[in-house]
Amino acid sequence: MKVITFGEVMMRLATPGHLRLNQTPVLEMTFGGGEANVAVSLALFGEEAAFITRLPKNDIAEACIQKIRGLGVDTRSILRGGDRIGIYFLESGASQRASTVTYDRAHSAISEINPADLKWDEILKGADWFHFTGITPALSDKAAQASLEGARAAKKLGLTVSCDLNYRKKLWTSEKAGQVMAPIMEFVDICIANEEDAEKVFGVKAGATEVTEGKLDHSRYVEVATKLTERFKFKGVAITLRESFSASHNGWSGLYFTGGKAQFSRRYDLEIVDRVGGGDSFAAGLIYALGKKKSAQDAIEFAVAASCLKHSISGDFNLVKLSEVEGLLGGDGSGRVQR
Repeated sequence: MKVITFGEVMMRLATPGHLRLNQTPVLEMTFGGGEANVAVSLALFGEEAAFITRLPKNDIAEACIQKIRGLGVDTRSILRGGDRIGIYFLESGASQRASTVTYDRAHSAISEINPADLKWDEILKGADWFHFTGITPALSDKAAQASLEGARAAKKLGLTVSCDLNYRKKLWTSEKAGQVMAPIMEFVDICIANEEDAEKVFGVKAGATEVTEGKLDHSRYVEVATKLTERFKFKGVAITLRESFSASHNGWSGLYFTGGKAQFSRRYDLEIVDRVGGGDSFAAGLIYALGKKKSAQDAIEFAVAASCLKHSISGDFNLVKLSEVEGLLGGDGSGRVQR
């Protein structure tokens, strides 16, 4: 299976351990971004994955491309131009103190992309799947147009199209998100969301649910998936179910709704190392499993297991092997040393 992902990749500057930004004299530099994270996961699972973005011609962008390429992702169609790569600063929370993200991404190269520079028929040639997130259209009107054109071209060419709604309140309002995302959904087959996305983007809420209190009424999410499917005619809707007891302790599971039926995964109790990229690893796991023609139940189990392991890894990328996900699915979640 060949998967094309499109979106922004950023330089990540994180405080070591759980230090606050006003405590640390150093920051750890890595790279990450929703669609890049998905491409890396799929490449590490052995799939053919290509990442499309726009990056400036400077040494930081070169380092980013080399890192992604080194993890097995095809970077040949990345556009070069613009003045800067986006940056985000991460302060990792612990216990009852939440993690925080501060963006410095205004006027990044991809936000100033010319949609006409993306030759989608050439980019998508020979591909089976196209994936993007709601973060990309939020960057600018140009990035939104590029996302729309990419999804439209992929659909016309017969690819499966998936979108992780990924609402970011620091990038746009709920009203603007709904206006921009609704027309793009016409070309989407698989919609991926979390407990907030459907409500913030499309006003579809899981009633009687308080995620901040660690309480989830799973039946309400079936209602959400049903409403999204009825409105946009999705072939499938996947929803991550996070119970946030604290920044360090979460419950983690998911559901996949297709053909009028909902399949729930097993639930994992997480002690979190790094939750950034957790949703992206879920999306990658789902894409991999559906691409392998796994059943709805097996697909959601694989997606949740893959993302469960991601929470144990520092950085945006889910640096796990296929065998590790399969081992967890087989019941080996003890964390014992492998000799």
